[in-house]
Amino acid sequence: MKTFTKALVAGCFALATAGTALAQDNPMVGGAAMFADKNIVENAVNSADHTTLVAAVQAAGLAETLQGEGPFTVFAPTNAAFEALPAGTVETLLKPENKDMLVKILTCHVVGAKAMAADVQKMVMDDGGKHVIETLGGCKITAEVKDGMVTLTDETGGMATVTIADVVQSNGVIHVIDKVLLPKG
Repeated sequence: MKTFTKALVAGCFALATAGTALAQDNPMVGGAAMFADKNIVENAVNSADHTTLVAAVQAAGLAETLQGEGPFTVFAPTNAAFEALPAGTVETLLKPENKDMLVKILTCHVVGAKAMAADVQKMVMDDGGKHVIETLGGCKITAEVKDGMVTLTDETGGMATVTIADVVQSNGVIHVIDKVLLPKG
């Protein structure tokens, strides 16, 4: 019985350590550990910096999609990025009658592939300094590398900077950005 108990304790410790290692490989986001074995939504709900994004994803009915198999790359704007929009914009977008526009904006932040920062930087270099990325929302965002940082320019000319890159998820990757990307018109 002692051998079984020792083996059980060792097994539990190994599982706990593996879970911790999965989180340690990822950067902390919004004060929370991000686990590579959890999906995009499971991790995002724990980030204090992404409560507006999570509320918007839920209001748009996109939570189930972003919990799906993927792979997805999500450029995740922080709460501060949403707060920088004109006054009342977020509240207006969260109204049920504006769901289509909310979906359009949010899907302009999602790419149907897993693209780590090094992949994006290589695409930019291979394309002579700029690479156009088509999102699931049909938006075209232009990636560049400036001072070692990946920047994304949306269709309106707004520019976001990746502030935390390569947050690995079970169904893709999240890159935290400091601005909301907007579609044309």
